[in-house]
Amino acid sequence: MLTPSNTPRNAFWLPILAGLCASLVSIGLARFAYTPLIPSLIQAHWFSASDVVYLGAANLVGYLIGALIGQPLARRTSNKSALRLMMLAVTLSFFACAFPLSVSWFFGWRLLSGVAGGAIMVLVASTVLPHVPASRRGLASGAIFLGIGLGIAGSGTIVPPLLSLGLQQTWLGLGLLALILTAISWFGWPAVAHQAMTTETHHAAPTRTHPGVYLLFAQYALMAAGLVPAMVFLVDYVARGLGAGQHVGALIWVMYGLGAIVGPVSYGFLADQLGAKRSIRMVLLVQAIAVAALSVSSAFASLAVLALILGSFPPGIVPLALARVHELVPGHHQQQVVWSRATVSFATFQAISGFAYSALFNASGGHHGLMFEIAAGAIVVALLLELAVRLMNRPDPVVQASCP
Repeated sequence: MLTPSNTPRNAFWLPILAGLCASLVSIGLARFAYTPLIPSLIQAHWFSASDVVYLGAANLVGYLIGALIGQPLARRTSNKSALRLMMLAVTLSFFACAFPLSVSWFFGWRLLSGVAGGAIMVLVASTVLPHVPASRRGLASGAIFLGIGLGIAGSGTIVPPLLSLGLQQTWLGLGLLALILTAISWFGWPAVAHQAMTTETHHAAPTRTHPGVYLLFAQYALMAAGLVPAMVFLVDYVARGLGAGQHVGALIWVMYGLGAIVGPVSYGFLADQLGAKRSIRMVLLVQAIAVAALSVSSAFASLAVLALILGSFPPGIVPLALARVHELVPGHHQQQVVWSRATVSFATFQAISGFAYSALFNASGGHHGLMFEIAAGAIVVALLLELAVRLMNRPDPVVQASCP
């Protein structure tokens, strides 16, 4: 029987490729390809500006649902079957969105694509990584979540040429691409899940949860609130808010995509060199500054640099948070449980933030800068949480001095 230590090289690279395709389709394209489409959806009068914004938030609500049902779905079928089903669901949603029959029709399909993304995010790492040698799991994790960055960059380069053919043709083209990637991944998923390991640990005595886990949940949730405005409104901010036009907005989105490609690798490198805890602190500081600067920037050069930095955040924090889970929690099964809960925490605040920012956008008459300022505040709070926990846990100097 082959184990991760003696599995042939291509046997574990195929699951990694499948995982990359899954994150590319379900997050990289299903969520992020919508952003450069927002101005065109409004200008083509498919939906009103307020409806388009809420339709973007539908994907975030679906992501929360998917994060909650991912594990139960896998238990009823298998990880491989659940992942295949979710990728098919995303592909079907692209084709369905080519026909704007009504707001509710579009909302339902955007919601379904989010459900698939949340389920895949919960399942993909736990499905692939046990089949990878321990010495290569960091690289494998980065490669899996690199699909998110590739999807963001791809949406910035593929969507504009497709839009020249028409809005309906754009959705059909994205559906065809998703179908090809689903086919590539179909036979790459591991044939045998590591059920024995899960069964062995499932009945183990419960261990006390490290306080750092709760801090991570809170920080991860606030990170979600901090990344939503740039993730959803960046292209619209450049194209309509600054009046730079769709072409410049697409170029800025490409820079955001390049940052998303660099993010998983660079953040993973930081975690290896400095540890996940210190890396999270550094990343939060840089991102808070970048989001705040975006609210007052209008020059193309500054927007491009900020987009590059901000783009690294959504996909980069995933392997970083996963590395922090591995630092705090022993045992594969417990790590999987904590990671699932962290994803739910992230998804909950992402969904709430999606609708809150959408309401704020409409109430403020389309004031993008205000949303970026609030996002910067959320990231600052995430940064200060660690300081607050450290102060609360600091030993009393009087008591310490009285100890023999």
